[in-house]
Amino acid sequence: MSTFSKFEDIEAWQKSRVLSNLIFNLTKKSEFDFDKRLRSQMNASSGSIMDNIAEGQGRGGNKEFTQFLWISKGSSAELRSQLCRCLDRNWTDKNTFDNLFKQAETIEKMIQGLINYLQKSDNKGIKYKNRNT
Repeated sequence: MSTFSKFEDIEAWQKSRVLSNLIFNLTKKSEFDFDKRLRSQMNASSGSIMDNIAEGQGRGGNKEFTQFLWISKGSSAELRSQLCRCLDRNWTDKNTFDNLFKQAETIEKMIQGLINYLQKSDNKGIKYKNRNT
């Protein structure tokens, strides 16, 4: 049996979906017209957090899931760095920055918890359920 029946059940995915939408709304501001690449990078990294959780869960094996969780965690760190650039350029206020930065940190902690759980689990994942090897 799989650890999670579907990615939508994973709280870290749910929170990353909310964060991705908040980032999208932030990057719609006209300030981002001066650096469209940063806008694109922020939307890509925030989407990557949720997408890699989903893809890893969908692979059906805990080792693959763990690998994608590491990528997701890295995308969250990348987003935090990009948020710092926005703050440095005064493209966001300190309260918005703090809120988004903290949300990304919280998601990273949740992802690390999933990684720790999967690494300790004897269950290899659904694709190994009926295999003898």
